[in-house]
Amino acid sequence: MSVTIRPYITNDTQAILTIINYNILHSTALYDYNIRTLEQQKAILEDKIAKKFPVIVAELDGEVVGFGMYSEFRFREAYKFTVEHSVYVDQNQHGKGIGKLLLKELIDLAKNQNIHTMIAVIDAENQSSVHFHEKFGFTTAGIIKESGYKFDRWLDSVFMQLILE
Repeated sequence: MSVTIRPYITNDTQAILTIINYNILHSTALYDYNIRTLEQQKAILEDKIAKKFPVIVAELDGEVVGFGMYSEFRFREAYKFTVEHSVYVDQNQHGKGIGKLLLKELIDLAKNQNIHTMIAVIDAENQSSVHFHEKFGFTTAGIIKESGYKFDRWLDSVFMQLILE
């Protein structure tokens, strides 16, 4: 298995959309209710790139099997050195180290952009993501109780942070 991490290109949008929409429908990884269209997803990705934020993909045997990105944490000027990131891997590819490769690359890119703090916002039920982030040095900064509502239940958000040095 040879996974390649590379910058996103427009042709990757459909594969990213498939991963996103699966998570919208079947998980609490995204607090969205409605699946996205190809045009909506493309606009989201292009907006990040236009703002000089990276979007990267993991490719296995010529197929996109995961992606990662980061962008503004908040929209005030003083937050310009803090980003919120996302890493998603195709549900059939979990446990193969793809997420690790993506997050490592995002951390390296953030350091190169002089980002000071990376934030992960994770549904509290997703303890595998919490533990995944801990392996990279992220620590829990706080938990916001009942901040989301999906699948007929209240969800807690775990805020984790990594201060880059």
